[in-house]
Formats: sequence, C-alpha cells, structure tokens
Amino acid sequence: MKESGNVDSIVSSNGVKLHLFEPSNRKIWTVVGKDNEHWLDSDLEYCSCEDYYYNAMEKGRKCYHLQAVESAIKQDKVEMVKFQDSEFESFISALVQDML
Repeated sequence: MKESGNVDSIVSSNGVKLHLFEPSNRKIWTVVGKDNEHWLDSDLEYCSCEDYYYNAMEKGRKCYHLQAVESAIKQDKVEMVKFQDSEFESFISALVQDML
C-alpha cells in the first residue's frame, strides 16, 4: 500500500519532528514529506498538506503525515528539537513562509 510505504519511509528517515519550546512546553509537530515539510496538530488530527483537505476531510481518512506521527510515537522514533520560548515567533513565521 502506497500510504504505508510513505509512513515507513518518513519514520525510518527521522522525518517526524517535535519542536519543544521551553519553559512553556509549547509543542509544534512537523513531518518532512515527499516535497516539503508539513505542520501538524495530532490532537486535532490536522495537517497542513493538500491531502488533508482533498482526501482526509472528504473521506474521513488520516493523511500519511498524521499516520507517520502516530507510528513514530509508537516506535519511539520522534526527533525532538528544543527551542527557547523567545524563538517561538520567528519559528512560526518561518514555518508559515515555507507553507506559502
């Protein structure tokens, strides 16, 4: 199955990243996909990829980026990147610029 292969590829290449901002403990999840990096909120089951809108919302299925986060957590293969809270605004600005 194509999605399963994508999930395995992302997890095995350490493509699931948890950006932790301290001391607030704000968390931003990103997944490196085939073409670019996507922002996710696993609690809300949201992903910034096109598949989320065209497939997941219409058909009720999770995109493979959300599946990769779940798989990486289960396999303990999440790459954690720590930041200071003072870096949050610039991180979000860069993330939004990358998505445009």
